Amino acid sequence: MFKNTASSYGLVAIILHWLMALTIFGLFGLGLYMVELTYYDSWYKGSLDLHKSIGITLVAVFLFRVLWRVFSNKPKPLGENQQMNQLAHTAHIVMYIILAVIVVAGYLISTADGRAIEVFTLFDVSAIDFSFEHQADLAGKVHYYGACILIGFAVLHALGALKHHFIDKDKTLIRMIKPLKDD
Repeated sequence: MFKNTASSYGLVAIILHWLMALTIFGLFGLGLYMVELTYYDSWYKGSLDLHKSIGITLVAVFLFRVLWRVFSNKPKPLGENQQMNQLAHTAHIVMYIILAVIVVAGYLISTADGRAIEVFTLFDVSAIDFSFEHQADLAGKVHYYGACILIGFAVLHALGALKHHFIDKDKTLIRMIKPLKDD
């Protein structure tokens, strides 16, 4: 089952969810690691190039995921509490917005000197002919704090899924692990 149904996420949505989750946590870890490196560390440039390349790839996956979400069926929430369902929906939207802010900030950091972003030596993402004073520093702060906030939201998201599974004993977590047949 590739597409979403009224009761379950399809394989495409599940793969996109977990691919983005793993990538975001990986980028966060790599980001924390690379800011501790000095200019003379052997992996200084390599970690930065890898972080940028994976980040640009994540943008493509993110855009595809947003389009998939907009044009696909959305499974009905399993919980009866409408306020909690609305809160969960709002939290998803906020996470998407924070991710978009992080991406824009990362782009502004990387292109502050006017150079393009090289993506896995396959292609370049051009710098726009626009900059502002202390662009890299300001965008760096937004990028860092945005990433920390996003990770915090992701942890709350995971805790909510575990609550559904172990306390509410519903299929919220299961249907994001594997497609379920309609009831």
